[in-house]
This record gives sequence, structure tokens and C-alpha cells, in this order.
Amino acid sequence: MWSSNRRTFLLGALAAPALAACGFTPAYGPKGGGAKLLSGVEVDAPQTTDDFAYVRRISERLNPATSPRYRLSYTITTDVMDQAISRDDVTNRYSLNGTATYRLYNTASNAVLLTGRVASFTSWSATGTIVATQTAERDAHKRLMTILADQTVTRLLAQAGSLPE
Repeated sequence: MWSSNRRTFLLGALAAPALAACGFTPAYGPKGGGAKLLSGVEVDAPQTTDDFAYVRRISERLNPATSPRYRLSYTITTDVMDQAISRDDVTNRYSLNGTATYRLYNTASNAVLLTGRVASFTSWSATGTIVATQTAERDAHKRLMTILADQTVTRLLAQAGSLPE
């Protein structure tokens, strides 16, 4: 065994009891609650291109709902801001800021179980042709929706242990 491997093993062996003592539970572990969300969350129907990308990513992470226990509603807002302006007053780079506000409902009682808000940003360059700039903007929207969906799922998984059976 290499000495670095021994150190890693010893540090891991020392860290395991510390994590157990702090109440750490793996999301998909026996007491984590994350399994309740897998194939159990029906996401509201998308209305915009951004919504489609957001819903698609959530479905990739949690699997499409086969027997939904929960319903996820969401509101997505985005804002484009000039980020880099040349001396000639031409914008060369844009920033796309976005937020997703979500609510997780119990499908049986329609009670709100969890709420939250996530935010992030992406950007794109506008130095190429018009087609290249438009393609870069569409890609920035897709990237942002992936980031927001991943943050939403992470928050849901972190709180899944408190959800009813």
C-alpha cells in the first residue's frame, strides 16, 4: 500500500464517525428520503423553451413520474444584462441571470410540503456572426436551466427526509 493511500484510508476512517455523529444521512440511503422522490414527482407542464429545458433536467435527475406522490410547480425568471461593452459602444458579452421559485405539493391533499428559490447565471459572447451569437444565447439558456434544475433537485433531496410517506 502506498503511503498516500494509507493516509487517505486513515483520514476516511477518522472522518466516518464524525459524519455519523453530525447526523449526516445519504440522500438515497435507508433513512435519507431521496428514494421517495425517484419516479414520484410530477412536474407542472412547461410553457416556454426555458421551462422545457428545466423540466427535462428534473425528469433526468428524478426519473419521469410513474406513480406521483408529489407535484412540483415552478416559476422561472430570467434577465439579460450587458456584461462587456467595447469603446465603440458595442456589447461583446452578455450575462443571463435566472431564478426558479418552486413548491412541492402532496398530490393527495394538495398541501404545500416544501418551497424554495434557487438562482444562478451564465453568459455568452456576442463577437461572432448573428447566427453564432443567437446559438450561443440559446445554449446559455439551456445551461442556466440545467443549473437551476440541478439546484432545485439538490434542495429537494436535502429536505426529502422530512416528506410524508
